[in-house]
Amino acid sequence: MKKTLILALAATIALASCSQKAQDESAQAADTTAADANATMRTAANSTEAAADKAFGSAEATMDNAGDAIGNAADKAKDKTGQALKDAGNTVEN
Repeated sequence: MKKTLILALAATIALASCSQKAQDESAQAADTTAADANATMRTAANSTEAAADKAFGSAEATMDNAGDAIGNAADKAKDKTGQALKDAGNTVEN
């Protein structure tokens, strides 16, 4: 992108001694090149931001799922421990 801008600028300087029409066309070409470069940078920035948002959303969902799995495992362990204590209490009574 920098090379394109440098080439456009060099062409503008080289044509400085040419006719006004050539100078105007050269300036328009430089403006168009700069506008294209800016549009490309905006598109790249937007694409990068969208990819980052998607990645963070995926990481958040993964962490939520992991938290749910840990909670479920803890609930099952608590239930099994409670049942084991009841069974032990029943064994002692008998």
